[in-house]
Amino acid sequence: MTEQGLIAFFQDLHRHPELGLQEVRTAEKVREALSAAGVEMRDSGLPTGVLAVIRGKRPGRVVGLRCDMDALPIQEESGLPYASCEAGKMHACGHDFHTAVMLGAALLLGEQEDTLAGTVKIVFQPAEEISRGGRAMAGSGLLDDVQEFYGIHSYPQFGAGTLGIKEGPVMAAPDRFEITLYGRGAHAAQPAKGIDPIPAMAALVQSLQTLVSRYTDPFANAVVTVAHVRAGSAYNVIPETAYLEGTVRSLDQTVRQKLHDDLERMAHAVAAAYGCTADVRYEFGPDPVINDAVLCGAARDLALEMGFRVDRQENTMGGEDFSEYLKLCPGVFIRVGTGGDYPAHHPRFMADPAALWPAARYFAALARARAEIEHNE
Repeated sequence: MTEQGLIAFFQDLHRHPELGLQEVRTAEKVREALSAAGVEMRDSGLPTGVLAVIRGKRPGRVVGLRCDMDALPIQEESGLPYASCEAGKMHACGHDFHTAVMLGAALLLGEQEDTLAGTVKIVFQPAEEISRGGRAMAGSGLLDDVQEFYGIHSYPQFGAGTLGIKEGPVMAAPDRFEITLYGRGAHAAQPAKGIDPIPAMAALVQSLQTLVSRYTDPFANAVVTVAHVRAGSAYNVIPETAYLEGTVRSLDQTVRQKLHDDLERMAHAVAAAYGCTADVRYEFGPDPVINDAVLCGAARDLALEMGFRVDRQENTMGGEDFSEYLKLCPGVFIRVGTGGDYPAHHPRFMADPAALWPAARYFAALARARAEIEHNE
């Protein structure tokens, strides 16, 4: 595939975004391109997951590359000539870019198969945005022999030609909570005859902020955000229940568990103080993504050798299920500069197609170089 062919593939994916576990067309397009190039594929066990395997002719290591394919439920406002044709859906996080880059890397490696050492497995993963694809793909058993993994993510803060590579924690654990407060309904003119859950909800929203400011080590990174509240349906009725939900983000597992425990304790205590009861549902998301320092050094050296500018991306408390693969082996989550004036998850987000081919060449070269390392190193 030529550079222009890769750009056309990317633009086609952008026109036809598909949400998590619905990436039927996207997966089929990837399979068609791989099949046409004679690249081996294995059944991932997921209808919308694709696993490409390039086997070298010489002994070497097994290296994994991973991209994600799902879109977001956002109405696109980019004004691009290849903007989404699907109402209420768009690639606002660059997963179409990721998919095209890794397809390009797979095709380049396929062309080099006769001189390649080791094996490269390339994961085209569904459902990253809903944190369901990574666990399923990593748990398939098909990746158990991978010795190091490399992931990609677009990065609008950097222009094309810049890669973000940083050792240590680079993405947070994205946990979710839901709290329902139960009171007793009444007429708004007779509040003493009921138990109003709305004051309890207001107090709890305020109190939850102290989980970070007063109950977490100030040198530990953490975020608690209440993003959705709901109570009542009429101006003159005290409701039976009040509901709030939000997210907890952390980079350390000990801090993560403490935040969970403190949130449960606080919800029940504040509810009781207002005469209410609380039902707390807490969902642990993927683990933090922690880049291996040694592998970061190798990835950075190759990037500089190939003419990329390398920078350390900003810290973020965003989450990513690439951490599921890091349970199998060490790895690096690499940011690829894609330019643009808007951040990910924005209706005007866009990725510069000029960054596609250089990124594909880089990931192919990285996989090749790492697969050629002797087993005993």
